[in-house]
Amino acid sequence: MPRSIYLLSPIAKEGVCSLPMISFETTAKQIDFQGCDTLMFTSKQAVVTAEEIDKKWRNYPSIAIGKATAGMIETLGGTLLYQPENFYGKTLSEDIAKIFRDRKILYLRPKEISFDAKSHLAKEGITLFEQIIYETKCVRYASSQRPPKDAVIIFTSPSTIRCFLENFAWESSYTAVVIGQATLEHLPPSADYVVADRPLIDACIAKAREVSLTSNPK
Repeated sequence: MPRSIYLLSPIAKEGVCSLPMISFETTAKQIDFQGCDTLMFTSKQAVVTAEEIDKKWRNYPSIAIGKATAGMIETLGGTLLYQPENFYGKTLSEDIAKIFRDRKILYLRPKEISFDAKSHLAKEGITLFEQIIYETKCVRYASSQRPPKDAVIIFTSPSTIRCFLENFAWESSYTAVVIGQATLEHLPPSADYVVADRPLIDACIAKAREVSLTSNPK
């Protein structure tokens, strides 16, 4: 019998159990575009939030970290300037510094971030302007809503891991499916896990369905 699959993203998907761990709250009333000529987004939620605050963000070319982020920029009518193939730490910073050294980049970001782009780019001599436009909050659950033993649990961001662990203790029989390396780093050290083939929710679900047909040896 296939193992239960739980998706912790705020977006529900057909065929898996939805257990959203995070919600979003806009924290800015306006965006300060002064002095910038390029925007940088590291999540599709940042793009959605920018759209809600001020549609003039579309007037600026954007650097997108991640395929889902790039897709949202184009869906909402923005101009995609660049999407790096590798979007982790030092490699990303070196790429941006090499290609956009003369650009004035405004990073529209959440309150908490897993990648400190500003510090990394400062090492490359790039000044990155930042504005916090939203924050991520944990959804609260009763202990009775904890996924059952042997569940396959999809984590789509470091925040979904943090909020899950604030709600529930990790069960050794769980298998985590993570969307990428940045998320993987936040799992409990003993967790059984697999990484999706691509950093997309649909790819996570496909991987989780493969895993659900196997038993966890723990």
